[in-house]
Amino acid sequence: MARLPTVVRRRLRGILFRRGRTPGLRTAKTTLAAVLSFVVADALNTSAEPVLAPLTALLVVQLTMYETFQHGWERILSVLAGVLVAVGIGSLVGLTWWSLGTVVLLSIVVGRVLRLGPHLMEVPISAMLVLAVSSNAEALAVDRVYETLIGTAVGVLVNLVIAPPLYVQPAEDAIAELADRIAGFLRALAAQLREGWSRHAADHWLAEARALGAEVERADETLARAEQSARLNPRGGVARRVQPRLRLALSGLEHAYVSLRSLCRALLDRTYYVPAEEESTAYGEEVRRVLAEVLDVAAEAVWEGGEVAAGTLQTEAARRRVERLLDELLRRRDRLASMLLVDPTVDPGAWEQYGALLAALDRFRVEVAAAVNPPEEELRPLRASERQRQAVRRAMTERVRRLGSRRRGRRRGEE
Repeated sequence: MARLPTVVRRRLRGILFRRGRTPGLRTAKTTLAAVLSFVVADALNTSAEPVLAPLTALLVVQLTMYETFQHGWERILSVLAGVLVAVGIGSLVGLTWWSLGTVVLLSIVVGRVLRLGPHLMEVPISAMLVLAVSSNAEALAVDRVYETLIGTAVGVLVNLVIAPPLYVQPAEDAIAELADRIAGFLRALAAQLREGWSRHAADHWLAEARALGAEVERADETLARAEQSARLNPRGGVARRVQPRLRLALSGLEHAYVSLRSLCRALLDRTYYVPAEEESTAYGEEVRRVLAEVLDVAAEAVWEGGEVAAGTLQTEAARRRVERLLDELLRRRDRLASMLLVDPTVDPGAWEQYGALLAALDRFRVEVAAAVNPPEEELRPLRASERQRQAVRRAMTERVRRLGSRRRGRRRGEE
């Protein structure tokens, strides 16, 4: 499997070695929550057809426990707010065009004040349904609140009791696939340098480097979901243990991506700096060959870094391979630097552009090394009091620093 194309290998591993994900589990849990909430509401005789309870359960069961609690709480607030607005106005007037408009207006205002987010529209919907049956508004309001509470409670309990979801493997896979994409980009750029170089090629590869930003964002969103899945989750210890490794790897790869953009920009600047008829010779054939060799080693180092991020059984072995590859990368980089030596007084443009190219390679090497470093500790969410103490300490430190600066300024003025 190690020599298969990188994307294919990652996909196969995701299918054959699923960790923490059971196919169809969320679908089954959502269906079970809907059925149970209907059975409970029907047994309590909340209404003739208690469909609001299963509807609430469907909306409450989310991808993570934190989202499940959050959506459940917001839905309860939205229904209660809508019911109170409708009952308050319905007790005074019936259903007319102006009372309907007043209910909708007040409901939206209340929803925005409560910051209900995606459940904002549930407030005017609940209010209009209650107002539409003003003759029996209070009974309908009570039934709607009961069914909402039942659906929310059942949805939260089902998601909590039956394999609370964790999203560790999707985060590992996303970061590993990002490493694969960066490695593939480096290999393709190396092949282009061996084949030839032009302004068109420089434009193309800078655009391709910038396009990698979408992969970085996707990996970051996936890791953020994995971190969130540890909150309020009895199985969250698994995610907290691996989070430092994943966050460290993603930060290193993100910075390596920035270095790649700088490298491609340096290649483009030199290509456009020379006259148009000399674009193919902006970098000599021997320089391009050595630079391609540097990029090949960089690609292998990033690829092995993906193995570290993926948390395979050979993590330590992959980390040692990365270290050896980075040493080889440094050796080849130094060889390239010796070929790019120019006198800054003779060709200041080349001296600056070559320097930017070598600096980008140095930053890339440092960031890949940082991405595979062993994390120091697992994720430990700070308590509210700890966050407050840290904020106070930072404020006091900043205040002391400013006072010291002012005193030094006054002393200089006196002198």
